[in-house]
Amino acid sequence: KGAAVISGGSHSPGRVRTFKSQNITMARNNPDLIWAFPQPEPDPYQLEWDDLMEAIRNDTPYNEVTRGVEASLATSMGRMAAHTGQEITWEQMVASTHEFAPEVDKLTKDGPAPVMPGTDGKYPVPEPGRKKDREY
Repeated sequence: KGAAVISGGSHSPGRVRTFKSQNITMARNNPDLIWAFPQPEPDPYQLEWDDLMEAIRNDTPYNEVTRGVEASLATSMGRMAAHTGQEITWEQMVASTHEFAPEVDKLTKDGPAPVMPGTDGKYPVPEPGRKKDREY
């Protein structure tokens, strides 16, 4: 139904924009362009440093934990949605018991790989819409 670009090759500038079709060319005269972040974009890495320095100078709390956790949860939602072919809600992801890296704490340098090929020699792959409760 549409498309969006949320990050470029180096993430900064992101050249963030939304489109009403799959035509995501950069041209500002693209008739399918709905919105684009005004340019030039501020450097997000510099903004993080500015916020940290301001907190230090003003002796105020500065904590990015919530933002980091929520960003990680959002990426897990995207991965699960793509791999299962389903819409995944925030609440579903928070309550999910699925483990993306089972037994990662038991991995050793000389141990077996965490994902092994089947008897046919092929590695498992996601099957969106067929396997809805796991990745593969």
